[in-house]
Amino acid sequence: MPTQETIYEVADRVATITLNRPDKLNAWTATMEVEVRSAVEEAERDENVRVIVLTGAGRGFCAGADMSLLSAVATQGLDKDVTRRIQSGAPQEGLRPDFQRKFSYFLGLAKPVIAAINGPTVGLGLVIALYCDLRWAAEGARFSTTFAQRGLIAEYGIAWMLPRIVGLPDAIDLLLSARHINASEALGLRLVNRVLPQEGFAATIHEHAVQLASSVSPRSLGVIKRQVYTGMFQTLAESFDLSVVELVASLRSEDFKEGVAHFLEKRAPKFSGR
Repeated sequence: MPTQETIYEVADRVATITLNRPDKLNAWTATMEVEVRSAVEEAERDENVRVIVLTGAGRGFCAGADMSLLSAVATQGLDKDVTRRIQSGAPQEGLRPDFQRKFSYFLGLAKPVIAAINGPTVGLGLVIALYCDLRWAAEGARFSTTFAQRGLIAEYGIAWMLPRIVGLPDAIDLLLSARHINASEALGLRLVNRVLPQEGFAATIHEHAVQLASSVSPRSLGVIKRQVYTGMFQTLAESFDLSVVELVASLRSEDFKEGVAHFLEKRAPKFSGR
């Protein structure tokens, strides 16, 4: 479908969704939210797509919510439309409620989502990055929760996600101080998985995504992702029992047979995802 504020491209089994408001450092809008959701759903449906990359055009990943919206709310108050957008979720049969909220639906996807963080990632932009499965940053990227500096609170579940990624003490620090950190400190906090050179960043991300899309079973990716995120709400016994059920199912799958065959035959895998 035609888009105004995003770009959607598919190549080499990788779907790349680019936030496309470079003059505003890709500040988030209601239009962008709808377009990203539509693009993610398209990538999830497309059997030719195995990995999703989310990135920003120009110098930034996402500078948070568009300031014009915040200014309007500050001066005019909340209206029903803004309140509805804040509260909107994404009901989907078969998914636990935790994965049906705004932005948390990324966790319920069967396909891995990589945040390719090419620049400033602030406020709502950081929230969105945290819901991605992997966060790879370019040198020079900067991060801030920023909410406390705007008189706001820890938005959209970041108070739950951030401590589970960086640990409670550092999460409290980042949320209360709203201080900016660079890519190097973000890596030290494990806020990001990798820091890559700015030069050739997009090409390097695509190369890594292609490797992920081609070297492992897409069926395994989906099941493992579901195990990990569901496991955050389970006891050890529940997680163990689920792994037994999934192991039996995987031993009956086409991808298991191909996983053994390509190893024994010393060739590249040809996983079907089934």
